[in-house]
Amino acid sequence: MNKPKINGLIVAAGLSGRMKSFKPLVDYKGKPFIINIVLKLEVICDQIFIVTGHEADELKTSVINDLTKANRTELLKKIFFVYNDSFQKGMFTSLQKGISAAKNYDWILYHFVDQPGLPIDFYPNFINQIDLNYNWIQPSYKNKSGHPILIKSDLLDLIINASEDSILKEISKSPEVKKKYWGCNYKEIFQDIDTEEDYSKL
Repeated sequence: MNKPKINGLIVAAGLSGRMKSFKPLVDYKGKPFIINIVLKLEVICDQIFIVTGHEADELKTSVINDLTKANRTELLKKIFFVYNDSFQKGMFTSLQKGISAAKNYDWILYHFVDQPGLPIDFYPNFINQIDLNYNWIQPSYKNKSGHPILIKSDLLDLIINASEDSILKEISKSPEVKKKYWGCNYKEIFQDIDTEEDYSKL
């Protein structure tokens, strides 16, 4: 099998309403959440798409400045910012916007911005689970599924044509979706930093 083209898709458009700070730029191990994730996706992704909405300019400027200071201009060439003007309608609209923009790929790695703590070795191990008998691959830990998710390009129309108020979990129940669950040892697949209390635990 030829190496599949994988594009990373990070959703970073939300209001961060329950956090006192703008979540994508909150610090984790000396770097903003968004930079932690970008540096890990770089290992396995051909391109990385960041869907913005709330504080879009601030986020874009921060990513560009951080990577420029780190002399990562080659990595910057792989990053594309996609503005979702419907971000207040919910995360599903950001997924729709992102996969519409991320053309010419075999798989999308759909990643939340509040999962900065996944170890770097998770990503190549996850990609190794790609099996052409499936078009949806999701990690699980102790029989409970988590994120990120690998979504094959043949599901693009199913997601794009769904209503804006859809929920991905419901979309995944379509007969078109052929799921594979990967039982892994990474409990970080449940990481979900929504509040100051969540962040203090991180």
